[in-house]
Amino acid sequence: MIEALVHPIARLANAGGPVLVVIALVAVVLFTLALERLIYWQWRYRRQRQALITRWQKRHEHVSWSARTLRECWCGELISALRASLPWLKLLVALCPLLGLVGTVTGMIQVFDTLSITGVGQARGMSDGVARATLPTLAGMAVAVVGILFTSRFEHIVRREDQHLHDRLTRATEIDHA
Repeated sequence: MIEALVHPIARLANAGGPVLVVIALVAVVLFTLALERLIYWQWRYRRQRQALITRWQKRHEHVSWSARTLRECWCGELISALRASLPWLKLLVALCPLLGLVGTVTGMIQVFDTLSITGVGQARGMSDGVARATLPTLAGMAVAVVGILFTSRFEHIVRREDQHLHDRLTRATEIDHA
C-alpha cells in the first residue's frame, strides 16, 4: 500500500531532480497556509467580527473623534489578523517560478555535461536532461499559477470583509441613534 504511493513520487523526483522535491515542499507549505487562512476566515474571523460589532454596540458613545479612532483601531486589528499570512503566501508564490528556473539551469547543465562526456551522438542522454530541465519549470509555474489564483481571491475577500466590517459598525451605530 505505502509502496504504491511512494513509487510514483520517487519516479517523479528522479525525473525532475532535487529541485522538483523542493518545489513540492514549497507547494505543500503554500497550500497548507492557504487552507489555514480559509479555515480562519470561515470560523474564527466571523466570530471575532461579531464580537467586535457587539462590543461597539455596547459603547455608549460612537460619534466623537476618540470613539471613531478606537473603532478604526479595532477594525485594523481584526483585518490585520485576517491578512496575517498573506505576505508569506505571496513570497512562496514568487519563489516557485524561481525554483523552476533553478531546475531548468541544473537540467541544462546535465545536458551539457552529457554532451561533453558522450559526444553529440547521444540523443537519449540529451532528451533525459531536457526533460529533467523542463519538469521543474512546469511544476514551479503550475504551483505559482494556483497560488496566484488563491492569493488574489483572498485579497479580494480581505478588501470585501474590511468594507463589510465598517458598514456593519456604521449600521449598528445608526440603529442605536435612530
